[in-house]
Amino acid sequence: MKFLNFRLDGGTHLGVMLGETHVLDVSMAWPAGAAGPAPDSVDALILAGDAALEVVRQLLWEHDMQEASNVHRYDALEILPPADPRGRNIFNVGRNYREHIIEGNLANGRPADAFPTAIEFFTKPRTALAAHGGQVLRHAGLTASLDYEVELAIVIGRGGRDIPAAEALQHVFGYTILNDITARDLQRLHGQWFKGKSLDTSCPLGPVVVHASAIADPDALMLELDVDGELRQRDSTASMIFSIATIVSSLSEGMTLLPGDVIATGTPKGVGFAMRPQRCLQAGQTVRARIEGIGELVNTVVD
Repeated sequence: MKFLNFRLDGGTHLGVMLGETHVLDVSMAWPAGAAGPAPDSVDALILAGDAALEVVRQLLWEHDMQEASNVHRYDALEILPPADPRGRNIFNVGRNYREHIIEGNLANGRPADAFPTAIEFFTKPRTALAAHGGQVLRHAGLTASLDYEVELAIVIGRGGRDIPAAEALQHVFGYTILNDITARDLQRLHGQWFKGKSLDTSCPLGPVVVHASAIADPDALMLELDVDGELRQRDSTASMIFSIATIVSSLSEGMTLLPGDVIATGTPKGVGFAMRPQRCLQAGQTVRARIEGIGELVNTVVD
């Protein structure tokens, strides 16, 4: 199941993909008398628990009998990020792909083999969220090196603290795509990652959250990113130093994870600032981030 948020008649609706071209409006199709009120977002569905998921499964089984008004063309919808903008900061893992670490070390004058011994966590505020099909601001007055980073993102379904790695995947609701847009010069200026990764529109997310049951192995997914059709990044999550289970378990140590939390897992090599000469983002460019089994997240850079 692939879930998404979209705007219709001024409100937020929850949808589920019907193939690649149509969306069932779960909020409108929700049956009277079903468990709880109709969810209007992915977060609302997560909070409603397994009973709500069963209702969605039944709706999908019956979708051929749905009212035509409950089914929309995907390409006609205004897609929203599949995360509540009022939630707490999005968690991120830095430096989790070996080849990306090497290119970053060389670009920053560090020894090539300086690898992290523990997971490096940082956050992005949800004010940075941008939707599939939305614009990414160039912020030319602030940065001369706006960059891209395709990442697999985890969406937590069941919260918890001190989660053992062996149980971590049981706490995952699903997976989505995140583009960790980064102002490299602001990172260096401020001596840490938060400011350079937190500018408005620097967190494109979506377009869908794929339920964990549809992803056989999240540690073996191909991901790639192109800029104006030129392939810049391509690798597998199998190349991550820290696995999905390890990330969830480590982040939860002494800190409670909540349903709806989003955790980005790091990016592979091929970022613009590590190229010689650097090839960071410019106004007018279109960025496409893809992950196997999830789909494509597309955004355009604007002044």
